[in-house]
Amino acid sequence: MNNQLNVEIPSDSEVIIGILNNSDSVLKKLYLAYFPMVLQLIVNNNGDEDEAKDIYQEAIIVLYNKIKRGDFELSSKLKTYIYSVCRRLWLKRLKQMNRYAGGDIKDFEEFLPVEEEVERHEERDLQISKMGEALKLLGEPCKTIMEDFYMHNRSMQDICERFGYTNADNAKTQKYKCLQRLKKLFFQQ
Repeated sequence: MNNQLNVEIPSDSEVIIGILNNSDSVLKKLYLAYFPMVLQLIVNNNGDEDEAKDIYQEAIIVLYNKIKRGDFELSSKLKTYIYSVCRRLWLKRLKQMNRYAGGDIKDFEEFLPVEEEVERHEERDLQISKMGEALKLLGEPCKTIMEDFYMHNRSMQDICERFGYTNADNAKTQKYKCLQRLKKLFFQQ
């Protein structure tokens, strides 16, 4: 137990940057940092240490893959994210094994309400991914106009100058046309 107290917990940004840079030391720190929390979750819900290790490994793989794909957006603490992924994976496994008598997976939801938030984030991630695909299909100059205005917060005057429009109103009209094309591409997917 004492060795767990000496574990260096990496910051959320350190973990994300470490995974992007293929840092083994950050992954090792991550494995040690939050495992006790996951172990407690699993053991308190009809599991054992080996199952906790499996679930934690799966959650770290989920996190790793999302970060590497570039579609990971952290809107809570990393610890909360890992906990909710582990919880979700464990509930699925319990359901598959019918490990709890007569209960329903929904019985856990009042104690572990994070799942709805995770599902909401997964849906949002899917929508963002779809938008990224639609942007790729949009073509130039629309793609750059959309990115400049909505992602880089550039003014219509800046966009006007960058693309050589005669005035900001013409740039605004072009942005509107581009937005309509983007919406059409998005909803066709």
